[in-house]
Amino acid sequence: MHKREEQFSLEHLAQKGGFSTRGVGFKAMRDPDEELVRRVGAGDKRAAAELVRRHLPRMVGLARRMLGDHAEAEDVAQEVFLRVWRHAGAWQPGQAKFETWMHRVAMNLCLDRLRRRGRQGGEVSPDTPDVRASATRALDDRQRRERVRGALQALPERQRAALVLCYYQDRSNIEAAEILGVSVDALESLLSRARRSLKSALSAERADLLSGLETG
Repeated sequence: MHKREEQFSLEHLAQKGGFSTRGVGFKAMRDPDEELVRRVGAGDKRAAAELVRRHLPRMVGLARRMLGDHAEAEDVAQEVFLRVWRHAGAWQPGQAKFETWMHRVAMNLCLDRLRRRGRQGGEVSPDTPDVRASATRALDDRQRRERVRGALQALPERQRAALVLCYYQDRSNIEAAEILGVSVDALESLLSRARRSLKSALSAERADLLSGLETG
């Protein structure tokens, strides 16, 4: 485990994670998970179950869209929560929301798996549909979502990560930049390139398919 994942405060992440916090505009914030995390750290099983209920769908969703495999996504989510249980007692409420830390851990685990696979950005997962299939084929809602997923899997991993965080996980640009350890400008550049790539891949039917980014 990387040391930066063992500490939860954004100040520590900024110092150890290699990204600048300048211009982010830190402010004290009320973390909706603070009390739950405190109780988990004290061994409260009901609080642990509530934390899983609250965050499991997002953790699985993030990993599934990054990895293109539901079983792997569940493994990643399980590892995220194992780290939560292991370190909840050391949680220090501060500038970063606990959920932001969870997203960062999940994303790092996904990127680690992609690197271990030896996957390059343009490679499409074997279980995803061919994004070059005929645009004239009648597509129902499920097929449209599958085509968007296929195009998403074809993106370079950092572009995919930026798009997943901002469009599917509803993270702000500032939060997504924190999770990826990049500046907001760099995050916006990744998003811009990702959008251009998707438009190119889905150009024949983008009017319909890009709507899947909001509903998929």
